[in-house]
Amino acid sequence: MWQTLLTPVDLYCERTGPGLWAEPANALTNLAFIAAGLWGVREVRRCKAGTFAEVLAWWVVAIGIGSTIFHTFATKGTIWADILPIASFTLAYTLFNLRRFLGMEWGKAIAVFVVFYAVAGAISFAVPDWLRQASNGTTSYLPPFLALAFFGIWVTASGNRAGWYNPAGSAIFVVSAICRMIDPIVCAGFPLGTHFLWHLLNGLMLGVLLAAVARFGAPNE
Repeated sequence: MWQTLLTPVDLYCERTGPGLWAEPANALTNLAFIAAGLWGVREVRRCKAGTFAEVLAWWVVAIGIGSTIFHTFATKGTIWADILPIASFTLAYTLFNLRRFLGMEWGKAIAVFVVFYAVAGAISFAVPDWLRQASNGTTSYLPPFLALAFFGIWVTASGNRAGWYNPAGSAIFVVSAICRMIDPIVCAGFPLGTHFLWHLLNGLMLGVLLAAVARFGAPNE
């Protein structure tokens, strides 16, 4: 088992070997997540948005740390340091939308949460293998994109100004996803690849979401 977890992986154009510093651009651009998260912590505290909001901001810092670990120690084990913080943030941010932006009680929020991710998961599972491969695995991020778009529309329709931040985030996410998808395609002519742009744009996207969390996410008295 341990031998499997320590098996090196090479998923991105910039990496040309198993070395610790084989992806300098991909590793360093994770600072975008850390910067967005720390900025979010400051804004959440300034706006007194509460503990849940501050946890989300620190979670973004954790995304940057986990991704840095993977892009330096690129193995089948460390890939989970990249995946788990992103997936868990997505779920937590969805609950934040339901609780703070839409004002749902926990029971209703959890019911909506379960139904939405059951549908989003089914849609993601139905994506054909050829499309997964053609997208460089980017279709695995379909549920987070659907969450941003769907709950952005819902929150906006409810009259909460926070709703506009989610569509803005989803628009940035589309551009970043394109950068992730074309990374292996441009590799021959541009050895650095474009995955580092995925990091920079997603750092910006998460900063936008944390702005909504700080400005409109304070708990109702």
